[in-house]
Amino acid sequence: MADLGIARVNNEADAQTLTRADLADTVHRRLGLSRAESAGVVERVLYHMCHALSEGHNVKISSFGTFILRDKGQRVGRNPKTGVEVPIAPRRVMTFRASQIMRDQIAKG
Repeated sequence: MADLGIARVNNEADAQTLTRADLADTVHRRLGLSRAESAGVVERVLYHMCHALSEGHNVKISSFGTFILRDKGQRVGRNPKTGVEVPIAPRRVMTFRASQIMRDQIAKG
């Protein structure tokens, strides 16, 4: 995966976090679009990803990874403090599976 030159900023927890603003700034610097156009491009990409997921489609980004939807059935859970059994409603969950290229990049540091 190529180095995109994306700046990262510190959040309150002092961990490295990449934000929408960072992505928009990178698009602005690398493609020469205005800041407003760059922010719009980032927002449109994220909107299309969210829309596809909300429609029940998985989202695969080559060399990055796949956002996978999975339906979980109803099950019985247990309150850890009281031991009382409670039903857990069926729901849809999303997981992310990083591509092998991304995993290799992360392993390199």
